[in-house]
Amino acid sequence: MKRISAAPEEADVVDLSHEADGVTRIDGKAVFVAGALPGERIVLRRVRRHRNFDEAVLESVLVASPDRVAAPCPHYGTCGGCALQHLEPAAQLAYKQAQLLENLARLGGVEPVRELEPLTGPVWNYRRRARLGIKYVARKGRVVVGFRERAAPYVADLHECGILAPPLDRLIDPLAELVGGLSIAARLPQAEVAVADNACAVVLRVLDPPTAPDLDRLRGFERSQGVRIYLQPGGPATVAPLTPGHEPLRYRLEAFDLSLEFEPTDFIQVNARLNEAMVGRAVDELDPQPAHRVLDLFCGVGNFSLPLARRAGEVVGVEGEAALVARAGDNARRQAIGNASFVTADLAAPAADAPWATRTFDRVLLDPPRAGAREVLPVVDRCGASRVVYISCHSGSLARDAGLLVREHKFRLVAAGVMDMFPHTTHVEAMAVFER
Repeated sequence: MKRISAAPEEADVVDLSHEADGVTRIDGKAVFVAGALPGERIVLRRVRRHRNFDEAVLESVLVASPDRVAAPCPHYGTCGGCALQHLEPAAQLAYKQAQLLENLARLGGVEPVRELEPLTGPVWNYRRRARLGIKYVARKGRVVVGFRERAAPYVADLHECGILAPPLDRLIDPLAELVGGLSIAARLPQAEVAVADNACAVVLRVLDPPTAPDLDRLRGFERSQGVRIYLQPGGPATVAPLTPGHEPLRYRLEAFDLSLEFEPTDFIQVNARLNEAMVGRAVDELDPQPAHRVLDLFCGVGNFSLPLARRAGEVVGVEGEAALVARAGDNARRQAIGNASFVTADLAAPAADAPWATRTFDRVLLDPPRAGAREVLPVVDRCGASRVVYISCHSGSLARDAGLLVREHKFRLVAAGVMDMFPHTTHVEAMAVFER
């Protein structure tokens, strides 16, 4: 890569990259321009030169796309939390659906029989989980709190955030002021935050122990802001509440009359409303019957397992993290769900002779991390399930696995579509449905 400072150039934007940069071609070479949209005539200035492409900054828009909107966030363009606020929300979904279908075709060699209607929810104040960077900046003489900057490894200096769920959206400045007043301000690099139905949790990563005055200040923040503070001096197992005795965090899935408890650093879906819609559609697409056995792989705290257990004869949830398996089992027992059981197993290297892996099942639900589910697909094949629903947070790994399910395991991709779990970002969340 070579940094340059070139003269301004005019160009037409012909596409949008997977990172939401506008794509132009000048003398046959691709030039990526952050903030530009397809169909626009722009003025750009190249700032980095690579062998096969260049990067440029947007100087001005001469002819705007009809899908362009004014980004409402004052931090947009600097903060890396969002990349698509300048694109109308419906157009964001169309872009993501096109990206999903293109990946399925190019990487997986497959095409769905039908496209699922995009699942949508709120586009603002939707994010109930986030990891915020915290940094004491000596030249500013204060602490900054926010997501990472879009084009730099620094913490963006935020004062508000329109995608965080209340009360997180109003806590950024108070949190910065809190940390700035601690003796360990330079040794507190991040906050992991989670909004439950019954509380808001703030997990502070502390590299040095807080002093007694620090603890008093933290307790005062808890009381004044109505949040729960947790301290994390080491790995996830070291997370502990500053003030013990609280009831567990929980969220509801109203359509299934379920309440799921979780710990503040547990994985839960970030968008509560979208999660409810996603669970409902997944259950409908799997269509479990009272005599069916269902296998839920990467089950977490039971987000899909327990709703499926309301309709199926039996559900077996499998998850690699033992603490989540324990939480899922507790959630089932607390609500008298006796037809769901949970197993701890490494799904990146599943044992072929494990009891759960040798059973037969009628339906399978997959909800893997970004790396996908390639290693467990032979189990999905051997179990004899006639229908599979795959929930994906990365369209590339979904496309790869879809190709494997179709070519090697003789499934058919009957439906696929995106879910707007992360509005204004480039994250492509999707659901795919397979049949024998």
